[in-house]
Amino acid sequence: MSSALHSSITLNNVGFHWPDGEPALAAISGSFGPGKTGLIGANGSGKSTLLRLIAGRLQPVTGEIRTGGEVGYLAQNLILDVGASVADLLGIAPILGAVRAIESGDIAEEHFETVGDNWDIESRAIEALRAIGLADTTLERRVDGISGGEAMLIALTGLRVRRTPITLLDEPTNNLDRRVREHLYTLIDSWPGTLIIVSHDRELLEKMDNTAEIYAGELTVFGGPYSAWREALDGEQAAAIQARRAAEQTIRAEKKQRAEAEIKLARRVRTGKKKFENRTASKLVMNQNKASAQVSAGKLKTGSGERLEAARDAARAAEARVREEETLHLTLPDPEVAAGRRIAELRGPDREFVIRGPERVALRGPNGSGKSTLLGALISGPGPAGRLLTERVGYLSQRLDGLDAHSSALDNVAEVAPGSSPGEIRNLLARLLLRGDSVNRPVGSLSGGERFRVALARLLFADPPPQLLILDEPTNNLDIGSVDRLVEALGEYHGALLVVSHDEEFLGRLGITLHLEITTGGGLGETARS
Repeated sequence: MSSALHSSITLNNVGFHWPDGEPALAAISGSFGPGKTGLIGANGSGKSTLLRLIAGRLQPVTGEIRTGGEVGYLAQNLILDVGASVADLLGIAPILGAVRAIESGDIAEEHFETVGDNWDIESRAIEALRAIGLADTTLERRVDGISGGEAMLIALTGLRVRRTPITLLDEPTNNLDRRVREHLYTLIDSWPGTLIIVSHDRELLEKMDNTAEIYAGELTVFGGPYSAWREALDGEQAAAIQARRAAEQTIRAEKKQRAEAEIKLARRVRTGKKKFENRTASKLVMNQNKASAQVSAGKLKTGSGERLEAARDAARAAEARVREEETLHLTLPDPEVAAGRRIAELRGPDREFVIRGPERVALRGPNGSGKSTLLGALISGPGPAGRLLTERVGYLSQRLDGLDAHSSALDNVAEVAPGSSPGEIRNLLARLLLRGDSVNRPVGSLSGGERFRVALARLLFADPPPQLLILDEPTNNLDIGSVDRLVEALGEYHGALLVVSHDEEFLGRLGITLHLEITTGGGLGETARS
């Protein structure tokens, strides 16, 4: 059997913290065997950090990671490295560089070691690009010259060609159109060895053999796809909530019984005291009654206290099993856009499309058709793509390139909100689940979902609020719960919305009023949607 069939990953008390001391993972233990595993968890729980640790991009501060073979890794933020080349995305840049060095006369031994048996790497790479419909793409072409979907597809193709025993994919369906997603799903179905995928794509998660979750600092693995895991978790939570209610009822009943018994004992004490004062019984009998009452009171306190403490223990145990999920608190400001007011114009070859307040427009098109390019041109100023009719525009680009990766979340938000105090900015970021020292870390070290929330915070603090929101693939890197909160916030937003997304489920929940599509030939037209 090939080594791929025996590949595995073992984590033993793996811990990692950032240079500022903030913990990212603490004492994570577990293992991944052959097959496909979907890794889920809330944004910021450490999913991407764990993949980077397994891939060797980060080194654990504590614990040990053992891998049963070479690891291939696709990073969540690969499209942010705009200086990378297609050869870098394919993972062949070192080999290609060594081949070319040897061809130019440099016969250093390390070049031959790098090349190995891959002397035909360039021709194989070009053939691989042709197979995915990118025959005109050169190996030297930079990432900023191709679409995000094309960049992701190229990187996936490189991993599949290299066939590493262990493969880690971080949000691989980001930016992929439906056609390319189907291509990815086909690749996933026959992927060899150990495959771990971080994703919020439910359709992809349904193709997994196992579902692993990072929650409350622990890693658990469930045998089955996402839907089976969700059903099992919902059942566990329902049972835990019922157990908590039952324990709380027991506590109330024990307290009530104890109170009633104490009232009875108090009455007996008062009656005995009265008899003693009135001398209605002999002194011996009265002393016996007094001693009996004291014994009864002691038994009551002991027995009742034990039962009450047992009920409280049961309540604490049930409470520990109940999840209190943290959710984003998003309230987009009201831009007070009059209905029917012209906000923007988009120009097609045959007609012009006007976005009015508070319309909701979806812009679709296959990977590489120019959707992000159109948005960028619209933001840059009047031109063939169209023009903005308001200066109050909030733009979240696909690459989140409006953020300074070297500055903190606090500094990035303060840049657009000079009149806000650090405390006010901290409070806003806390509503977006960015708390503590994480707001002081460089944005470039944050997860994709956390970076998105910093960008979103910049919109929330905009004064005056934007009359048009332009969102380019806003669900990239967001966990499932965060997508739900974003949908709710956009549902309450009273400005105009222009959104690019390949997430049909997300678009279906936004109440889109106008569907536009860019064709492969560069045309812009309206499409009918049910």
